[in-house]
Amino acid sequence: MAAFANLSRGVKIFLAVDLVLVLALVVAAVVVLGGGPDDGTADGGPAPAASSSTGGSGGTAAPAPTDGAAADAETFASPTGNISCTMSGDGVTCSIANKQYDVPAAEGCTGTTGHVIVLNAEGTTTPCVEGPAPAVASADVAVLDYGQARSVGGYTCTSGTDGMACVVDESGEGFRVATAALTTLP
Repeated sequence: MAAFANLSRGVKIFLAVDLVLVLALVVAAVVVLGGGPDDGTADGGPAPAASSSTGGSGGTAAPAPTDGAAADAETFASPTGNISCTMSGDGVTCSIANKQYDVPAAEGCTGTTGHVIVLNAEGTTTPCVEGPAPAVASADVAVLDYGQARSVGGYTCTSGTDGMACVVDESGEGFRVATAALTTLP
């Protein structure tokens, strides 16, 4: 500490500013690396806790993306921000903040269903989610404009004025989600 006391005022200010910048960088890294595609939210909000992965008949939880799939994950939202999705080689998870449709709850579900939709190799499911409904996507989430599509690992999502449609490329099976309805495709 005695060496610090002997430094000039300008050097002390320089070191203090450097320390603040390093701390800001660490906080930014934690925020960016601590949340995002693997946490189940596309908008940076709190991750919903899934207790079941099917809409009406119970079942197993949706598999978490593998390290390779997570590295290729993409997160985007509809132009309104009401629908946000994360895609990886393991599948697609979309959330809708405001909806006007109902989905039957899975047996034993004490939360809500229909705000989160998962498409993977096992099909389309609507997991039971504990806690509040997802929020509208934050401003830092990439927007998938109407008429545009994104493809990752055999899955494609297309944004339209009639909702977000996500399908398995090989079969065309998937879903379309909009404020008014959740529809199974084809």
